[in-house]
Amino acid sequence: MSERVSAEGFPPGEFLKDELEERGWTQEEFAAIIGRPAAVVNQIISGKRGISPETAAGIGAALGTSAMYWLNLDSAYRLWRAGPAPTRIVKEAKIRSLFPVREMIKRGWVQASESPEVLEQNVLQFFGIDSLDETPTLAHAARKTGYPDDINGTQRAWLFRVKQIANAMVVPEYSERKFREAITQLKDLRGDPEGIRQVPHLLAQAGVRFVIVEHVPSSKIDGVCFWIKNTDWSPVLGLSLRLDRIDNFWFVLRHECEHILQKHGREEAIVDRDVAASGSPDPLPDEEVIANTAAAEFCVPKAEMEDFIIRHRPLYSEDKVVKFARRIQVHPGLVVGQLQHRLRDFRLFKKYQISVRPLIAPYSMTDGYGQVVPHSL
Repeated sequence: MSERVSAEGFPPGEFLKDELEERGWTQEEFAAIIGRPAAVVNQIISGKRGISPETAAGIGAALGTSAMYWLNLDSAYRLWRAGPAPTRIVKEAKIRSLFPVREMIKRGWVQASESPEVLEQNVLQFFGIDSLDETPTLAHAARKTGYPDDINGTQRAWLFRVKQIANAMVVPEYSERKFREAITQLKDLRGDPEGIRQVPHLLAQAGVRFVIVEHVPSSKIDGVCFWIKNTDWSPVLGLSLRLDRIDNFWFVLRHECEHILQKHGREEAIVDRDVAASGSPDPLPDEEVIANTAAAEFCVPKAEMEDFIIRHRPLYSEDKVVKFARRIQVHPGLVVGQLQHRLRDFRLFKKYQISVRPLIAPYSMTDGYGQVVPHSL
């Protein structure tokens, strides 16, 4: 007997009935053959009962087919009777597969709704798109900009929250001269953690929109640089403070500042993930090499760092590290960060990598870490 494909809408009992008639077997006779009650066979043939694995095994053995054949016929019929999945399920599954909806609702970025249609509209409004088939891009009045295609939905959500907050901020017109002066002033703050509180004010005076948005789990974004085009270009510098360490804060901040100085991010947003990470087999883009070099030099001048390593390796005492940091007027955590990175020993003098979130989040335009920015800005 050759196995047949189930006809849509027909219960497997129809096929079983044909097979019994072909052999001239009665239902009672067949029930005795497979060792099941006659009522079970009758209910299967009438479509009132499904086929269990045990019964499928008996039918297959008696008729020379596989048990899976009868189970598949039964499953196909049950699925046909169930009908297509409700549109609600399809729509909601698509929304949640594209974006971190649960996290966005939790943070108040979009409003929750039991209606998938309303939830979809809330998500579309957040990203400024008309359909889930569209890829969200950074859109502004004068032009559209985008960002690399490998940005996932979770990272897009974080980025668009930075954009949403930045659009609502009021800052003076951007001045590159004032921005360079601000960076010089930032250098004077590296030695005292309390000075970190001045960062937002210094950047705002130069026309830079500084935004902190708490990282979304698994996003792995450290920072972003992009520009808003109104009457003129206005740079946006966004941080996640994902790695809450003083060395990482200064490195990422100066990294993003260099992107602004180089006017990176005008054509497409520069979204930096794992800014200080190394060891990738792929070469970094030129923009990242430039920004990393400037950030490392800002944290600890390369010549000074090399000289310190030559004089003290392989034994780096805590006392020497602290005295070196004091001499070059930076916090010891910045020196420790450089040493950890070079030695690949991320436990070395870890106590100096102090937390910065409490020092800057309350003084910045911050969404997260205990600070709340209204969704409707």
